[in-house]
Amino acid sequence: MRIQGIVLVLFVSLAAGLSWGADANSTGPACKTASDPNELDRVLKNLQDRAAELKSYQVNMDYVFKQPLLESQQRRTGVLYYAKFDDKSYLRIDFKTLQQDEEKEQTCKQEYLFDGVWLWEIDHQLKTATHRQLAEPNKPLDAFSLASKHVPVLGFSKVEDLRKQFDIELVPEPQPQPAPRQHLHLKVKPDSVYKDDYVTIDFWIDGKIGLPVQVEAVTPEEDVYLIKLTDPKVNAGLDRKLFQVDVPRGFSVENIPLSKQVERKPR
Repeated sequence: MRIQGIVLVLFVSLAAGLSWGADANSTGPACKTASDPNELDRVLKNLQDRAAELKSYQVNMDYVFKQPLLESQQRRTGVLYYAKFDDKSYLRIDFKTLQQDEEKEQTCKQEYLFDGVWLWEIDHQLKTATHRQLAEPNKPLDAFSLASKHVPVLGFSKVEDLRKQFDIELVPEPQPQPAPRQHLHLKVKPDSVYKDDYVTIDFWIDGKIGLPVQVEAVTPEEDVYLIKLTDPKVNAGLDRKLFQVDVPRGFSVENIPLSKQVERKPR
């Protein structure tokens, strides 16, 4: 079963952010031009090398889902957390507000928590909780490994695998700008395993701090996922209790073990 696209795109933005963030103090050359293959190779290799250094990450999110053909748009804001404890990774995404089209922004609490084996989806408006098993208890998944089954994860996907699935380029950014940025553009190849899910995925990286300020993914249906990330905290430490699940009393809970999902053919 495919996990909601919103969570997957956030996984991607997290992975890219952490990889670049680990290299924020690098003195290496900045991105040059789209026609510089050596520079592109260096950037991709650096993403992969640096990602393993991550211990914790927290960042504010402004997420927009656009459906141009339906003239519809949803905007959510929240916070994303990632941490490793005892060689096991945890992810938490807290959405706090929702704005539909031009309507007034309202409080809308939704939580996603992943502990390597189970994914919780808690909707406080509907008062529902879904507990979905994604791995065997003795074979937990890293959050990025989970995402890479559905979308490319920069820094955690092998460079040669990325090149098989995408045409990748560094795109020169217009100058001057208030702050220098680096633009990495991934275009899905016709025979890519991602061809039914995405057409392009773009990352805009803050050239000074080495972190993404924007991620945009476009689907074959012309839907657009747009994520802006602010106030990142890298390897500052997070409380383990933050990743404990607390389903409020009165919420309905649906448990979906791995065995039931295996019976269904993946899309």
